[in-house]
Amino acid sequence: MKSRFWNYIFWLIIAAAFIGPGTVTTAASAGAGHGLQLLWALLFSTLACMVVQEAAARVAIVSGRSLGQAILARYSNVTFVWFIGISIFFGCLAYEAGNMLGAISGLALLNLAIPQWVFTSIIAVSSFLLLYFEKTRLVPQLLGAMVAIMGIGLFYAALSVPADWSGLASGLFAPQLPEGSTLLVLGLIGTTIVPYNIFLGSGLAEGKELRSVRSGLVFSIALGGLVSMAVLVVGTSISGDFSFERLYEQLVAQHGQIMGYVFAFGLFGAGFTSTITAALAGALTIKSVHKAGAGWTEKTGKFKALWATIIVVGFAFGVSGVKPIPVIIAAQAANGLILPVLTFALCVLCNGKTMGSYTNSFWLNTAMFITLFVTSIIGLINVFKAFHTMFQESFSFSGINQWIIIGLSAAVLLFTYFQVRKERKLNI
Repeated sequence: MKSRFWNYIFWLIIAAAFIGPGTVTTAASAGAGHGLQLLWALLFSTLACMVVQEAAARVAIVSGRSLGQAILARYSNVTFVWFIGISIFFGCLAYEAGNMLGAISGLALLNLAIPQWVFTSIIAVSSFLLLYFEKTRLVPQLLGAMVAIMGIGLFYAALSVPADWSGLASGLFAPQLPEGSTLLVLGLIGTTIVPYNIFLGSGLAEGKELRSVRSGLVFSIALGGLVSMAVLVVGTSISGDFSFERLYEQLVAQHGQIMGYVFAFGLFGAGFTSTITAALAGALTIKSVHKAGAGWTEKTGKFKALWATIIVVGFAFGVSGVKPIPVIIAAQAANGLILPVLTFALCVLCNGKTMGSYTNSFWLNTAMFITLFVTSIIGLINVFKAFHTMFQESFSFSGINQWIIIGLSAAVLLFTYFQVRKERKLNI
């Protein structure tokens, strides 16, 4: 019983990694703008996150390799592997901007008479020093406790919102895309199934027992999903567009000043912790897909240059005065685009010969195919949206666009299906 408890505590790192400024921003914005209508996206992404994270962990445990090395061993096309690594690295750059801006926004809620560039400099320098001297455990754990307290507070606040049971059921189990919600839906999925977290979970699973890893991951991800849904429910009580200030004022008005402090410090802790995690994860991802992996230790200059670059980008956004909400949502959306590629790779790996008796069951393959199809649709919607925006045209998921997107997503799914069939035949 004791070992099981500590196993759950250990795997909470995955939930803590995706409950950050991006989760608060995207989920609360979805609630403020569309009520309970987008809850289905969080339910889907929570279940899909369990499937994808378990698959990545299983690959690491059975093969004895990290996810990046397993993909590299499977594909002779190094360009494909580097596409995944570099995409996730640039995703970390986007996340870093959102993380740093989120941390600054948390401190700004306290009305401290300190310029924003000072806050930004302190966060950037502190993150750099913690990574440089490899002191990345104690401080993030303390800040993680602040994030946990914020999560509990927001869950309590969600329970205080007047219940709309029919709206809740409809939002959870009747998928819909209200006008103007496509970027938010992609963001909700991107903030839950975080690509660099998939690599992180794979690395943490190496050398562990599969059963304990599965139970820890399911518990952690389910808890994180519930907190994300609570944030969305709290967001429904905000009138007008979402902002950290409006959410802070709403919490103070309904639950007192203490709840406001809990939210402000929790938002700071979430941003600061994720600033360190995103920088480290970006560097680790590039290291994991590099052929000369043995020469890429955490102490080499090129490895340090990677995480330092991510911190510098976050610092640049922090001092630029860019409003945090659009940047954070864009970061979640950008990361959502790489999800179909990673899911495809995991589908093939989990049906491969090296997995032996641990290959995907029929139901796991079905779950991964559904995840691939939905993430492909949402990713392509964002591509079409960007294309239309370039030519200053309004975007809607209708007419020819709808069939092109569904057709392309179906083609991706069909291609993956035949790849899986080929792998399973080779596995006989």
